[in-house]
Amino acid sequence: MPELPEVETYRRFIDEVAVGQTITGLDVFDKHVLAVPEDELRAALLGRTIAGTGRLGKNCFLELDNGRLLVLHFGMTGDIGAYRDAPDAPRFTRVAWQLADSGLNLAFIDPRKFGRIRLADSVEAYQKAKKLGPDALQITPAELHQKLSRRKVLVKPLLLDQGLTAGLGNWIVDEVLFQASIHPERLGNSLSEQETTALHAAIQQVLTTAIQHEANYRHFPKEFLIHAREWDDSATPGSDAHTFCPRHAAVKIAKSYVGGRATYTCPVCQPAPA
Repeated sequence: MPELPEVETYRRFIDEVAVGQTITGLDVFDKHVLAVPEDELRAALLGRTIAGTGRLGKNCFLELDNGRLLVLHFGMTGDIGAYRDAPDAPRFTRVAWQLADSGLNLAFIDPRKFGRIRLADSVEAYQKAKKLGPDALQITPAELHQKLSRRKVLVKPLLLDQGLTAGLGNWIVDEVLFQASIHPERLGNSLSEQETTALHAAIQQVLTTAIQHEANYRHFPKEFLIHAREWDDSATPGSDAHTFCPRHAAVKIAKSYVGGRATYTCPVCQPAPA
């Protein structure tokens, strides 16, 4: 699933190729991804200029010159692209917008069709309607501590809750907890202010690193847990070299399920709660 770093990369791409461009056409190849009637979407977009872009968690916004927003949520497999001629359209392009000045088409790509395209009057209105918390890059240490201290719930499901903070997905939460040396089965209200400060710093570190590398995980620092996850195919086939903690060469990464989600931890770095 595209997480916050991927969506930020998509936003920057749109910012580069589409801001300042007027939308002159709309091709809907599959209505399944539309969360608004096609006629309404067409009326709202045609003739409008893309004035800017924005993002909240995993949601990308195209700001129109009349103040309204085109909202893109990429679901499990969504992506963004651009092409000039119809035969060059990326496979699984579901919707495309024609841009006047460049002659490009902006493509919403989604093989599994779980993504959605919407309209909104403002970021605030959309955030309220979807009950989203503050963006994970914008939440403050004090906000994070306040939100966690109220909840007698496992910290991993809490961080995955988009109502607490928007943008953290499964692998990111595992990485954040590893970097902060916090076990995913700690209760939110058991974390000290010092621990939530470390957790906040880890969120910023992991997200900014991922964005810097355009979510290409192979380029992440060697001390990141992501290289030890079992699906990391950079390890030699048939070996278990990828299963060890990047900080403790003799300690195997443990796999469990927390809140129904596959979870990876180091037993030394992240001691289990008593």
